[in-house]
Amino acid sequence: MFEDSLIESGNKLKTKRLFTSILSFIGQFALVGILILIPLIYTDALPKGMTMSFLVAPPPPPPPPPPAAAPIKIVKMVSEVVNGQLRAPTKIPDKVQMIKEDENPPDLGGGVPGGVPGGIAGGSAGGVIGGILSSAAVAVPKAATPTRVRVSQGVSAGLLIRKVQPNYPQLAKQARIQGQVVLQAEISKDGTIQNLQLISGHPMLAPAAIEAVKQWRYKPYLLNGEPVAVDTQVIVNFSLSGN
Repeated sequence: MFEDSLIESGNKLKTKRLFTSILSFIGQFALVGILILIPLIYTDALPKGMTMSFLVAPPPPPPPPPPAAAPIKIVKMVSEVVNGQLRAPTKIPDKVQMIKEDENPPDLGGGVPGGVPGGIAGGSAGGVIGGILSSAAVAVPKAATPTRVRVSQGVSAGLLIRKVQPNYPQLAKQARIQGQVVLQAEISKDGTIQNLQLISGHPMLAPAAIEAVKQWRYKPYLLNGEPVAVDTQVIVNFSLSGN
Protein backbone atom coordinates (compact mmCIF):
# COMPACT_ATOMS: atom_id res chain seq x y z
CA MET A 1 0.00 0.00 0.00
CA PHE A 2 2.93 2.34 0.79
CA GLU A 3 4.52 1.47 -2.53
CA ASP A 4 1.34 2.30 -4.40
CA SER A 5 1.23 5.68 -2.78
CA LEU A 6 4.83 6.39 -3.83
CA ILE A 7 4.19 5.35 -7.41
CA GLU A 8 1.11 7.52 -7.66
CA SER A 9 2.89 10.53 -6.22
CA GLY A 10 5.79 9.97 -8.66
CA ASN A 11 3.46 10.06 -11.64
CA LYS A 12 1.95 13.30 -10.45
CA LEU A 13 5.34 14.87 -10.01
CA LYS A 14 6.42 13.88 -13.54
CA THR A 15 3.23 15.31 -15.05
CA LYS A 16 3.56 18.58 -13.15
CA ARG A 17 7.27 18.96 -14.16
CA LEU A 18 6.46 18.43 -17.84
CA PHE A 19 3.71 21.04 -17.79
CA THR A 20 5.99 23.55 -16.06
CA SER A 21 8.76 23.02 -18.62
CA ILE A 22 6.40 23.51 -21.54
CA LEU A 23 4.96 26.66 -20.00
CA SER A 24 8.47 28.06 -19.33
CA PHE A 25 9.59 27.32 -22.92
CA ILE A 26 6.52 29.11 -24.33
CA GLY A 27 7.13 32.09 -22.05
CA GLN A 28 10.80 32.39 -23.07
CA PHE A 29 9.92 32.11 -26.77
CA ALA A 30 7.31 34.84 -26.40
CA LEU A 31 9.80 37.10 -24.57
CA VAL A 32 12.43 36.67 -27.27
CA GLY A 33 9.87 37.41 -29.97
CA ILE A 34 8.79 40.59 -28.18
CA LEU A 35 12.40 41.76 -27.86
CA ILE A 36 12.92 41.22 -31.60
CA LEU A 37 9.68 42.94 -32.68
CA ILE A 38 10.00 46.04 -30.46
CA PRO A 39 12.96 47.61 -32.42
CA LEU A 40 11.18 46.94 -35.71
CA ILE A 41 7.93 48.57 -34.56
CA TYR A 42 9.27 51.44 -32.48
CA THR A 43 12.27 52.78 -34.44
CA ASP A 44 12.51 55.89 -32.24
CA ALA A 45 13.79 53.72 -29.44
CA LEU A 46 16.94 52.86 -31.41
CA PRO A 47 20.15 54.84 -30.62
CA LYS A 48 20.41 57.80 -33.05
CA GLY A 49 24.17 57.47 -33.44
CA MET A 50 23.81 53.92 -34.66
CA THR A 51 20.93 54.91 -37.00
CA MET A 52 22.90 57.76 -38.59
CA SER A 53 25.90 55.50 -39.07
CA PHE A 54 23.74 53.17 -41.13
CA LEU A 55 22.52 56.07 -43.36
CA VAL A 56 25.94 57.60 -44.21
CA ALA A 57 26.82 57.05 -47.86
CA PRO A 58 30.17 55.42 -48.53
CA PRO A 59 32.98 57.75 -49.78
CA PRO A 60 33.39 58.09 -53.56
CA PRO A 61 36.04 55.97 -55.19
CA PRO A 62 39.46 57.63 -55.73
CA PRO A 63 39.97 59.34 -59.12
CA PRO A 64 41.83 57.39 -61.76
CA PRO A 65 45.57 58.08 -62.02
CA PRO A 66 46.63 60.69 -64.64
CA PRO A 67 47.65 59.33 -68.02
CA ALA A 68 51.32 58.76 -68.58
CA ALA A 69 53.18 61.58 -70.32
CA ALA A 70 53.86 61.03 -73.98
CA PRO A 71 57.52 60.26 -74.64
CA ILE A 72 59.51 63.18 -76.06
CA LYS A 73 61.12 62.39 -79.32
CA ILE A 74 64.45 64.16 -79.77
CA VAL A 75 65.32 64.90 -83.36
CA LYS A 76 69.01 65.36 -83.89
CA MET A 77 69.81 67.83 -86.64
CA VAL A 78 72.80 66.89 -88.71
CA SER A 79 74.50 69.81 -90.41
CA GLU A 80 75.78 69.33 -93.92
CA VAL A 81 78.46 72.00 -93.36
CA VAL A 82 81.66 70.92 -91.60
CA ASN A 83 84.49 73.44 -91.03
CA GLY A 84 82.96 75.83 -93.50
CA GLN A 85 82.78 73.21 -96.29
CA LEU A 86 79.72 71.45 -97.65
CA ARG A 87 80.06 67.69 -97.19
CA ALA A 88 78.34 64.98 -99.16
CA PRO A 89 74.99 63.81 -97.73
CA THR A 90 74.96 60.43 -95.99
CA LYS A 91 71.51 59.46 -97.31
CA ILE A 92 69.07 60.45 -100.00
CA PRO A 93 66.46 62.91 -98.62
CA ASP A 94 62.80 61.91 -98.82
CA LYS A 95 61.78 65.22 -100.38
CA VAL A 96 63.86 67.50 -102.56
CA GLN A 97 62.77 71.12 -102.66
CA MET A 98 63.18 72.82 -106.00
CA ILE A 99 64.61 76.36 -105.85
CA LYS A 100 63.37 78.71 -108.54
CA GLU A 101 65.85 81.43 -109.37
CA ASP A 102 64.78 84.94 -110.34
CA GLU A 103 65.06 85.87 -113.95
CA ASN A 104 67.91 88.14 -115.00
CA PRO A 105 66.94 91.82 -115.42
CA PRO A 106 66.52 92.96 -119.01
CA ASP A 107 69.55 94.43 -120.70
CA LEU A 108 69.14 98.19 -120.95
CA GLY A 109 71.88 98.27 -123.52
CA GLY A 110 74.28 101.02 -124.42
CA GLY A 111 73.96 103.22 -121.37
CA VAL A 112 73.64 106.98 -121.83
CA PRO A 113 74.53 108.33 -125.29
CA GLY A 114 77.75 110.32 -125.10
CA GLY A 115 78.55 109.04 -121.59
CA VAL A 116 78.31 110.75 -118.25
CA PRO A 117 80.88 113.22 -116.86
CA GLY A 118 83.04 111.36 -114.40
CA GLY A 119 82.16 107.96 -115.84
CA ILE A 120 84.59 105.26 -116.96
CA ALA A 121 85.09 104.42 -120.62
CA GLY A 122 83.49 101.13 -121.58
CA GLY A 123 81.44 101.03 -118.41
CA SER A 124 78.34 98.88 -118.20
CA ALA A 125 74.75 99.97 -117.84
CA GLY A 126 73.69 100.72 -114.30
CA GLY A 127 77.22 101.73 -113.28
CA VAL A 128 76.72 105.45 -113.73
CA ILE A 129 75.82 106.23 -110.14
CA GLY A 130 78.61 104.08 -108.72
CA GLY A 131 81.20 105.71 -110.98
CA ILE A 132 80.15 109.21 -110.00
CA LEU A 133 80.10 108.41 -106.28
CA SER A 134 83.48 106.69 -106.36
CA SER A 135 85.11 109.60 -108.17
CA ALA A 136 83.75 112.25 -105.78
CA ALA A 137 85.74 113.04 -102.67
CA VAL A 138 84.03 112.02 -99.44
CA ALA A 139 84.26 114.68 -96.74
CA VAL A 140 84.91 113.28 -93.26
CA PRO A 141 83.09 115.31 -90.61
CA LYS A 142 85.38 116.88 -88.06
CA ALA A 143 84.84 115.88 -84.46
CA ALA A 144 83.47 118.67 -82.33
CA THR A 145 85.90 120.04 -79.74
CA PRO A 146 84.50 120.13 -76.19
CA THR A 147 84.22 123.53 -74.57
CA ARG A 148 85.60 122.36 -71.20
CA VAL A 149 87.72 119.46 -69.99
CA ARG A 150 88.94 118.28 -66.60
CA VAL A 151 92.65 117.83 -65.90
CA SER A 152 94.64 116.82 -62.85
CA GLN A 153 96.44 119.21 -60.51
CA GLY A 154 99.81 118.13 -61.94
CA VAL A 155 98.80 119.02 -65.53
CA SER A 156 97.48 122.44 -64.52
CA ALA A 157 100.63 123.12 -62.49
CA GLY A 158 102.69 122.63 -65.66
CA LEU A 159 100.68 125.40 -67.38
CA LEU A 160 101.23 127.94 -64.57
CA ILE A 161 103.15 131.03 -65.74
CA ARG A 162 102.43 133.46 -62.90
CA LYS A 163 102.08 132.53 -59.22
CA VAL A 164 101.32 135.00 -56.44
CA GLN A 165 102.19 133.94 -52.88
CA PRO A 166 99.37 134.46 -50.36
CA ASN A 167 99.74 136.82 -47.40
CA TYR A 168 99.89 134.77 -44.22
CA PRO A 169 97.12 136.04 -41.91
CA GLN A 170 98.56 137.55 -38.72
CA LEU A 171 95.97 135.90 -36.48
CA ALA A 172 96.79 132.50 -38.03
CA LYS A 173 100.48 133.07 -37.28
CA GLN A 174 99.77 133.94 -33.70
CA ALA A 175 97.54 130.86 -33.33
CA ARG A 176 100.27 128.72 -34.97
CA ILE A 177 97.82 127.58 -37.68
CA GLN A 178 99.29 126.05 -40.85
CA GLY A 179 98.36 123.52 -43.53
CA GLN A 180 96.93 123.26 -47.03
CA VAL A 181 93.98 124.97 -48.66
CA VAL A 182 92.46 123.04 -51.61
CA LEU A 183 90.42 125.03 -54.13
CA GLN A 184 88.31 124.03 -57.13
CA ALA A 185 89.07 126.38 -60.02
CA GLU A 186 88.21 126.94 -63.66
CA ILE A 187 90.98 128.09 -66.00
CA SER A 188 89.43 129.99 -68.90
CA LYS A 189 90.61 129.87 -72.50
CA ASP A 190 92.84 132.92 -71.95
CA GLY A 191 94.44 131.44 -68.79
CA THR A 192 92.65 133.46 -66.08
CA ILE A 193 91.13 131.96 -62.93
CA GLN A 194 87.34 131.83 -62.57
CA ASN A 195 84.76 130.24 -60.28
CA LEU A 196 86.96 129.54 -57.25
CA GLN A 197 85.39 127.27 -54.63
CA LEU A 198 86.81 126.06 -51.32
CA ILE A 199 87.13 122.27 -51.01
CA SER A 200 89.12 121.96 -47.77
CA GLY A 201 91.32 124.06 -45.51
CA HIS A 202 91.29 126.12 -42.31
CA PRO A 203 88.76 128.97 -42.36
CA MET A 204 91.44 131.47 -41.24
CA LEU A 205 93.70 130.52 -44.19
CA ALA A 206 91.07 130.14 -46.96
CA PRO A 207 90.40 133.87 -47.68
CA ALA A 208 94.11 134.62 -48.19
CA ALA A 209 94.49 131.59 -50.49
CA ILE A 210 91.50 132.58 -52.62
CA GLU A 211 92.74 136.16 -52.94
CA ALA A 212 96.19 134.99 -54.11
CA VAL A 213 94.94 132.33 -56.60
CA LYS A 214 92.69 134.88 -58.31
CA GLN A 215 95.89 136.58 -59.54
CA TRP A 216 97.48 133.42 -61.00
CA ARG A 217 97.86 133.06 -64.76
CA TYR A 218 98.12 129.94 -66.94
CA LYS A 219 98.96 129.12 -70.53
CA PRO A 220 95.84 128.19 -72.53
CA TYR A 221 95.17 124.46 -72.59
CA LEU A 222 95.02 123.29 -76.23
CA LEU A 223 92.82 120.42 -77.43
CA ASN A 224 92.94 119.55 -81.15
CA GLY A 225 94.83 122.79 -81.64
CA GLU A 226 92.10 124.92 -80.02
CA PRO A 227 92.12 126.47 -76.53
CA VAL A 228 89.50 125.12 -74.13
CA ALA A 229 88.48 125.86 -70.56
CA VAL A 230 89.83 123.56 -67.86
CA ASP A 231 88.46 122.37 -64.51
CA THR A 232 91.18 121.53 -62.00
CA GLN A 233 92.23 121.75 -58.35
CA VAL A 234 94.67 124.25 -56.88
CA ILE A 235 96.60 123.60 -53.65
CA VAL A 236 98.00 126.47 -51.57
CA ASN A 237 100.42 125.62 -48.72
CA PHE A 238 100.74 127.69 -45.54
CA SER A 239 103.83 126.87 -43.45
CA LEU A 240 105.21 128.78 -40.47
CA SER A 241 108.72 127.46 -41.11
CA GLY A 242 108.85 129.20 -44.49
CA ASN A 243 108.03 132.68 -43.10
